[in-house]
Amino acid sequence: MIRLKTLGLAALLAAALALPAAAQHSHETKIPERQSWSFAGPFGTFDRAQLQRGFRVYREVCSNCHGAKLMSFRNLAQPGGPEFSEAQVKALAAEYKVQDGPGDDGKMFERPARPADRFPSNYANPEAAKAVLGAVPPDMSVLAKARSYSRGFPLFLVDPFIQYQEHGVDYIYSLIALGYSDEKNPNHNDYMPGGVIAMANPLSDGQVEYTDGTPETAKQYAKDVSAYMMWMAEPKLEERKKTGFKVMAFLILFAGLLYFTKKRIWAKAHEEEQSWAGNSASK
Repeated sequence: MIRLKTLGLAALLAAALALPAAAQHSHETKIPERQSWSFAGPFGTFDRAQLQRGFRVYREVCSNCHGAKLMSFRNLAQPGGPEFSEAQVKALAAEYKVQDGPGDDGKMFERPARPADRFPSNYANPEAAKAVLGAVPPDMSVLAKARSYSRGFPLFLVDPFIQYQEHGVDYIYSLIALGYSDEKNPNHNDYMPGGVIAMANPLSDGQVEYTDGTPETAKQYAKDVSAYMMWMAEPKLEERKKTGFKVMAFLILFAGLLYFTKKRIWAKAHEEEQSWAGNSASK
């Protein structure tokens, strides 16, 4: 009996000691801040200028480490995206080198990229990237859809069933623009689980030149590249919303037609029932 009591007290003491540690750990990871996005809501659309700026930030900063293996150059000219001209995309692709072949001599060779080619990575494979960077940087093609977070009680109860589409992009913006709060530790990030991230702060004011007069600040860069990553993850977002609106309009109209049809049929049936009841009573 004494041994059982001792074990019970030990378990309670361990739990009590664990509570402060758990509370401290939970405070290490902040909940991302909700941002205002042009593509939010059922009728939201991408801001073309913002996507073009975001691509510039991705190309000049993020692509040094992160790839986008699911994206082709020609996607940049398609409706619903940055909508660069075909001439711009062709010129942009030609600035990159891609491996092709084998040629007539049986060897692989390099050539200027074409619009149909996918964005090349700076590293031949994940192992090569890890050898240089110390960790394998995640591919950015669908990162905005892959990232999420819990919004705490009571919203975490409905998050598995109803998640707003800006979950991932809010997380990415907060992590890049707001997470690096410890100047003494470049790998500390308030929004990274555990508070440690392999990537130091990649953005600083004046780092990327804008040609449309938009402020060249780190937060603006983070906002623009986050929106661009959202488009990469869901390039058909605008088309999906338009289709969804048409489907909802059809369903509402169809439901109205069913209601009035049902009302007319049941009204006629009710009249026949009343007529039959009256005839039965007269007999």
